[in-house]
Amino acid sequence: MDALVIHAPLDLRIEDVPTPEPGEHQLLVRVRAGGICGSDLHYFNHGGFGTVRIREPMVLGHEVSGVVERTGQNVTDMAAGIRVAISPSRPCGLCRYCQQGLQNHCLDMRYYGSAMRTPHVQGAFRQEIVVDRSQAHVVADTLSDAEAAMAEPLSVALHAVRRAGPMLGKNVLVTGCGPIGALIVAAARRAGAAKIVATDVSSFPLEAAKKVGADVALNVAESPDALQPFAADKGSFDVLFEASGNAAALRGAFDVLKPRGIVVQVGLGGEISLPINVIVAKEFDLRGAFRFHEEFAVAVELLNKGLIDVKPLITGIFHYKESLRAFQTAGDRSQSMKVLMTFE
Repeated sequence: MDALVIHAPLDLRIEDVPTPEPGEHQLLVRVRAGGICGSDLHYFNHGGFGTVRIREPMVLGHEVSGVVERTGQNVTDMAAGIRVAISPSRPCGLCRYCQQGLQNHCLDMRYYGSAMRTPHVQGAFRQEIVVDRSQAHVVADTLSDAEAAMAEPLSVALHAVRRAGPMLGKNVLVTGCGPIGALIVAAARRAGAAKIVATDVSSFPLEAAKKVGADVALNVAESPDALQPFAADKGSFDVLFEASGNAAALRGAFDVLKPRGIVVQVGLGGEISLPINVIVAKEFDLRGAFRFHEEFAVAVELLNKGLIDVKPLITGIFHYKESLRAFQTAGDRSQSMKVLMTFE
């Protein structure tokens, strides 16, 4: 079956790859839709991110949905024809972190389309894939394939919101309104946030953030002091979700965060210098948010029930044979939020 294989920066090829037979607890799934993630863009444009580099050809992709074609002999609760969203996360279940319920910190994690280990973990941008039964979550008929593929980035957002603790009645600031930032807006709204302010340096993602629940959207490139009114009386926000990975965004938000405010860092930005005196004086809690585990099932349930609407964030759908155009479009923040591909 065809798959999208990255060999080097800007060297993305359609290649025929073998599909194994499903094991006794596995499913053969025909992939229908897949979303292009920021990490896919890093592999495509730069060959990796940070110290992670492509060292061998790798199938990209980890945000996918499809339909079951065949089941393993010991799978009794799934049948051919059922539509599913596929979790790309495959923790070992045996290491000390898995045993503590911290599967996102698994010591032997196999995550689709990742060059963090060698041999690389091959991804899901392919026409067929064999998955463990535990990775497949049934999708409602009311959802499109593209919406179902959004379960993975929504899971990241749900995990970030969970890391912040109770959200009911809180004033929330989200800095960076790419797909993850916008989905954090949606997740925080569903969790009961009273007011959500979103910032970005581009108007297009800010408009999308408003469609999924932001009360106020501020373009800090056009108005660098847009957050200043929120700095009175030591700050206005209970929680900050920093989704841009930008040092200036993080530091600027400290001025508008209340004492004992919670900072959830979601965006990756490398080394950042922090004003320790401010963190101490205002008694901030600084928390990271990395991937997800049990939130994937929650994401699918919320989508199935229509409790979170991701349609406003889907800005382009391409056939996989137009993958170069799809990746180029996905990298243009002036016109794209979430770009997906079909694999029919």
